[in-house]
Amino acid sequence: MTSHLDQVQSFCANQRWYGEKGHDVDVEAMATSTWLSDEGVWPAVRIGFVYCSGPPGAENAIRVYQLPLSYHPAPVDNLGHALIGDWDEQDLGDTRVWVYDALHDKEATPYWLDALTHGRRLEGLEFHPVHSPDRTIVVPEDAQSLVLTVEQSNTSLVFGDTALLKVFRRLEPGSNPGVEIESALTEAGSELVPEVLGTARGSWPRAGGGTDSGDLAMMTAFQKNSTDGWSYATTSVRDLYAEADLHAEEVGGDFAGESYRLGAATAQVHAELAKALGTDVWEPEQMVEHASAMRRRLAKAVQAVPELGEFADGLGRAFDALAAYDQAVTVQRIHGDFHLGQVLRTIDGWKLIDFEGEPAKSLIERRALDTAIKDIAGMLRSFDYAARSLLADHQGDQQIAYRAAEWADRNRQAFCDGYAEVAGSDPRDQGVLLSAFLADKVIYETLYEARNRPSWLPIPLAAAAQLSAL
Repeated sequence: MTSHLDQVQSFCANQRWYGEKGHDVDVEAMATSTWLSDEGVWPAVRIGFVYCSGPPGAENAIRVYQLPLSYHPAPVDNLGHALIGDWDEQDLGDTRVWVYDALHDKEATPYWLDALTHGRRLEGLEFHPVHSPDRTIVVPEDAQSLVLTVEQSNTSLVFGDTALLKVFRRLEPGSNPGVEIESALTEAGSELVPEVLGTARGSWPRAGGGTDSGDLAMMTAFQKNSTDGWSYATTSVRDLYAEADLHAEEVGGDFAGESYRLGAATAQVHAELAKALGTDVWEPEQMVEHASAMRRRLAKAVQAVPELGEFADGLGRAFDALAAYDQAVTVQRIHGDFHLGQVLRTIDGWKLIDFEGEPAKSLIERRALDTAIKDIAGMLRSFDYAARSLLADHQGDQQIAYRAAEWADRNRQAFCDGYAEVAGSDPRDQGVLLSAFLADKVIYETLYEARNRPSWLPIPLAAAAQLSAL
């Protein structure tokens, strides 16, 4: 029979949330938590902690992933896609069991809901319900779970139409930025993020000895009847492309009003974050450090994607200007990975979600203070992506390409107008900062597309050409 670890490795390697693709890794060990389920009851449920080697040269040689486990005494027909393996489990009396990813097991997920609803405390596990006195949301105890397919680095479940449980897959010691930020905004009474209903925290053995602890999951109010910003924006783009002779502002699906409101909501959330979690200042010498880091990322990207080299000097000028910037810059907690896929249009307006930061960065980097301009740059690039991602269906059509650029520019300007209205200052007036962060974002996009979606590589390369010409 194949070993437990071989089966776990084979399963993990085929999951979207497993971040060790592209280099040789081995699942080296697995630890397990105490049982969430009652003794003698099937399925038996607990959490697995999977230890695997990181990429060559990585500071943290061992990565830890969370793999909730459900054990059944016989195969479950409708869970074949979530089967991890079958083995004799010593902790269940050497019983032959079939082991599944518990988040896909509707018989197992009620243990998570029960623990969060009632604030269960087990050995090494703590579940904390968050009670908001003004906006209490009651999750029915018999609510069925449904796994969402849009997540990439984590796994999210919807219980009924009331609550969304996000389970973090890659674990790091300390507070998850999403839990920290969204809990602070919920406590401050923000209406612009989904209300946090509960959090789960746990401990796991540290490779080499000792114990680490960190956030395992967060439950928030589910935003039913909502549309993510990317889907909403690209619908507008399709409407534009379908109207051969109309400009963006003349099309029935014009998105500029929504972009304005999204800019206003973003500025409000930035203000709420500054008030709730404080601010600091980057002095000019720190701008030199950030400019140097951006230049290093540019050099790495040019090495990996030679086509970017044509624009390296032009992009580098933005970083030179940042290094020469002689004004202090206010910094605060920000979203950190802001784009149209991280916002929802609900019946009450826009809401911002997923404050975890860039998945590839360390927890320390994701929790660091930064300038709000970084979030703004991320959203401005997302408008360009929404417009240009559909151009593949209109290859060589210069009129469509022109109108794509027109749509993107119109919505970028509307977003900044809305942001300026609420913030009292216009991000376009901070040209040095905005240009540098736009260039840095384009470099990130170029590397990402080259590795994951080569057919989309022309999008960031076109932006690099435009930015380098400024």
